[in-house]
Amino acid sequence: MILHQRFIELGEGYGDVYELCELIHTNGHRLHNTYLLASNTATGKAFSLAASFRPASGCNFMPIYICREGIADRDSKRITLFQEAAQQAGSQPVAIELKNSSEFAEQELFYQYVIGILRLNHLLPPLQ
Repeated sequence: MILHQRFIELGEGYGDVYELCELIHTNGHRLHNTYLLASNTATGKAFSLAASFRPASGCNFMPIYICREGIADRDSKRITLFQEAAQQAGSQPVAIELKNSSEFAEQELFYQYVIGILRLNHLLPPLQ
């Protein structure tokens, strides 16, 4: 069986972060890991929030939900909400510095780059 890992982008607003937190709460038994991804932009730092989940039973798809680069301040209420949801589910978000998605010609290339970084750091399982 081949394990497929793919990003599912939620959005950048408050509602999207609440949706990500709700996914963590309701699927805590499937939660694999949480991530606080930072990148540099012309105006400073941009933060992304992400959570990976183990495949549903009988499935070989590992979803990684992300709110991409919509948070400019590390002390943002959205980051605090995310960290609290992750901790309640027994996860400590892993902080990682990445290239900004604007440095890639296509969004899919950015997501392949991030999956590669996560695999190299043993934060995602290798393809099987």
